[in-house]
Amino acid sequence: MELFHNANIDWLGRKWYFLGFSLIFSVAGLISMGLHLAHTGSPVPLGVDFRGGTQVLVQFQNDPDVNQIRKATEAAGVNAKIVNYDTPDKREMLISLPEQSDASVDSGRKQIVDALQAHYANHATVVRVESVGPTVGQQLEKQAGLATLYSLIGMLIYLWFRFELIYGVAAVVAVFHDTLITVGFFALFDKEVSLTVIAAILTLVGYSMNDTIVVFDRIRENLRLSRRESLTDVVNRSINQTLSRTVLTSGLTFLTVLALYLFGGEVLRGFSFALVVGILIGTYSSIAVAAPMLVAYQGWRGSKGKAAVLPSAKRSKA
Repeated sequence: MELFHNANIDWLGRKWYFLGFSLIFSVAGLISMGLHLAHTGSPVPLGVDFRGGTQVLVQFQNDPDVNQIRKATEAAGVNAKIVNYDTPDKREMLISLPEQSDASVDSGRKQIVDALQAHYANHATVVRVESVGPTVGQQLEKQAGLATLYSLIGMLIYLWFRFELIYGVAAVVAVFHDTLITVGFFALFDKEVSLTVIAAILTLVGYSMNDTIVVFDRIRENLRLSRRESLTDVVNRSINQTLSRTVLTSGLTFLTVLALYLFGGEVLRGFSFALVVGILIGTYSSIAVAAPMLVAYQGWRGSKGKAAVLPSAKRSKA
């Protein structure tokens, strides 16, 4: 199926607009994280997985009253955060007790459960209890950061061998741009970053990188067939030739994660939100960030009197 028959869009003619747009969004992401850091001490709202604490999911027989639940927990000496966990008809509430010490994790959980049992007796059922100590949370935070860093380094090395180093650098910068903007949205909308969100970000890294590799592969093929054509024309043609594939693949994936965000419930809300934002930004960067950066670098080499670094040139030497 081809959505754009013989597309002839001058992407590179607008490359400075695209790069400027990306710079504005990246800076906005950094600013939102900086403001969140100034107000809370953390650049993004961390979930219980990373900061430690207790979460108790409770299902009530009747429509729950948040004020009554808050009074019950406060009477037990617990200052908890109480939110609707899912659709109102399910009558489920999520009661969170954040940032406890390792020694008080178990006592905090017991206080919440005892307060609910005392106030609601058999009219409330504890569905799930999750507790993470701050020490374990810090370890998970460090491991999540390292996992993201190692994945970017691994992809850089892979693209270095498959194309050239500059191709890998352009792709990794584009993916870092996607990740920065996506995390900035979490800080802006005060959405918690949990382990499932980290999983979504790693999924986004792979998805965006795959889109970029498809465009780079087409650029390499066209460079072999059109050696006399300028790099700008080759890159423009390559993006246009892969445009239908990119829009169809990303569009269908976006619809899937959007449905997951709207109807998947609170458990998957952070995961699906990261993918909804990330797929939009990742598709944009595959077209309008990675390839223009590649052309801008080759143009800079040309201005210095240096030959362009192209995969076809490397192969001819071999």
